[in-house]
Parts: sequence; structure tokens; C-alpha cells
Amino acid sequence: MRHLAVMMLWAAATGLAHGQGEPVVGLPCEGCASVFVGMPAQLGARARIAPADEPGAPMVITGRVFNRKGEAQAGVVIYAYQTDSRGRYPEPAGAPDFETRRQGRLRAWVQSDAAGRYTFDTIRPGSYPGEDVPEHIHLHVLERGCATYYIDDLMFTDDPKLTPRQARRMTRDRGGSGLSRPLMKAGVWQVSRDIHLGRNIPGDPACGA
Repeated sequence: MRHLAVMMLWAAATGLAHGQGEPVVGLPCEGCASVFVGMPAQLGARARIAPADEPGAPMVITGRVFNRKGEAQAGVVIYAYQTDSRGRYPEPAGAPDFETRRQGRLRAWVQSDAAGRYTFDTIRPGSYPGEDVPEHIHLHVLERGCATYYIDDLMFTDDPKLTPRQARRMTRDRGGSGLSRPLMKAGVWQVSRDIHLGRNIPGDPACGA
């Protein structure tokens, strides 16, 4: 296990995504080696992170992807993973490595449509038990043939753990703001997270700029 963890850290340090050719930028990038693990061959603009029967308050995440010129960008892959309603990452069956197991089974991929839109169906995540870390959903971007990198987590302005100090510590406007104001509609939380490719990403290759 220790040897496997060392090898994964080495892969991230070399700037290559796990088993793929796209370089990892914005290093250090925790978890980028697992972006491709289990990714479906065909992706749509809408996917489900948490199963429909997963305990927790239903949530829908919507957003648009914009390129470095401020135009809607199609074909960008967004990878998301999160905790369950108890604030834990439930271990998936058959995960091939430590990092993928650590990210849990609540994970999914979408690909932005012709208008740059994407949607995730999920539940509202729980915060880590006994810690001051706010509720959040991790997000990574994959620009095919270009690079992969993490962006600021999606976090919620109504979370009592998200104090101004926490917001300053946890947000860097990587890929645009991750702060969203949740709205409850018909028993479902509605949140949004637009993505601006390359924004404040160290080593951004500025593909297509």
C-alpha cells in the first residue's frame, strides 16, 4: 500500500494524469491521478453523483463552462466527488488504488454541451464529522488534448461552518468562484457553479486562447 501511494505521488509530480496523456497543471494537485479511473467511454451533459436512493437532501448542480475568451465551451469534462450526508466518503467496491478508494463511490463525470452547460444530480454533502471544514463538492476539469486540473470546491453560502475566514482560506477563484447560494425548490436544493477555464491555474497552458 505504501509503495502504491509513493508511485501515485510520483505520477502527479511528473505532471501526467493517471494512464493518460493530458498533463496535470496547477500542482500540487491532490486526486488528479484518479480523474480518469472509471470514467465512462461516453459522457453526457447530465450525470448523477449520488444514486437516487442515497440518503440525504436532493441537490441539483448546474453551470456553464467558459473558455479563456469568455465564450461558452463545449466538450469539457467535469469530474466531481463528494461525501455522503454523514460527511464520509463511502468506499467503492473494486477501486484499483488508494486515492480512488479515498475519493469514495459518490463520483461522476459530465461533458459540457454545445452551450457549455452541465448538470449533476446528487445529494447535499455532509461536512467532515468533528471538523470545521464546510460542506463541499470537489471538482476537477479535463480539457481533452490539453490539461487537467482541480478548481475551487463548490461550497454553500448558507453553511454555518463557512465563515468569512474559512472562505478566504479555502477559495482562490480557481476556475471561477466556487461559492453558491443554495435555493430550495420543490424539496430539492438548487445550486450553480460556472467554470472559467484556466483562471488562476498555475501553469495553465492556455489551450485555445
